[in-house]
Amino acid sequence: MDTNSLLRSVDLFRGFADEDFDALAPTLRERRYAIGELVFAQGDRARTMYIVASGRIEIFLRGDTATMISLRETHVGEFFGELSLFDEKPRSAGARAVADSLLLELPHTAFEAFLGQRPHAAAALLRTLSGYLRETNALLSTRAATNVDAEFEKNLSWSDRIADIVAELNGSWKFIILVVAITALWCLFNSAMFMTSPPDPYPYQFFNLALAILVGLQGPLIVMSQNRQSRKDRARADTDYRVNLKNEVNIESLLNEMQQLRADVRRLRERDE
Repeated sequence: MDTNSLLRSVDLFRGFADEDFDALAPTLRERRYAIGELVFAQGDRARTMYIVASGRIEIFLRGDTATMISLRETHVGEFFGELSLFDEKPRSAGARAVADSLLLELPHTAFEAFLGQRPHAAAALLRTLSGYLRETNALLSTRAATNVDAEFEKNLSWSDRIADIVAELNGSWKFIILVVAITALWCLFNSAMFMTSPPDPYPYQFFNLALAILVGLQGPLIVMSQNRQSRKDRARADTDYRVNLKNEVNIESLLNEMQQLRADVRRLRERDE
């Protein structure tokens, strides 16, 4: 496995020089995990970061005794557990392999020695971390719930609006009645009852040509509207997922705090007795 190439694909190490990767690569240790195996549990004390070399790792919060709240999956070239490199606090989430995985483990001691020898790499790392903090602050300052329809309406072009109007009109009785009425009037106007030399006599070739062009244009316009509706549905699903995830995390935090409060009250009662 080319460790240097993998390190270059890790966002956390953006700005590192080639010699920085050469110095960092030997400090990594390979760790293999079978599917379903726990990498670390929420609350564990450890000072190591992991980079996914192969497989997939699920990051989760522990719910009650039978449930886990999945936060995300990390894939090849992604990392997790990076906070443990900078503090000694317990893990804020757990991690387990959802496929046979090969991880590269970076211990805190090795990373600290690396940064001590290469201060310019530390400066590049701080710039990358500050970018992550800004993104996190921006995410936390906004609501998870958004009005997907309103957001899409703001960004619609004139051609998108025309496609939506055509798709809506085609799926209504108005369009059917309009086409039937125009057809009847055209046939009457071009019949021998009204004029001896009609512009489009039976079998109404010009009218058939116009209908064929109309049908040919309707198809792409309807597909354009359906594709945009599909994107809107995916955006709604993503919004629902983020709202549900945020609610689950908040509820789990409240439950943990309530359990801690009950334990504190129980200890106080036992002490008073």
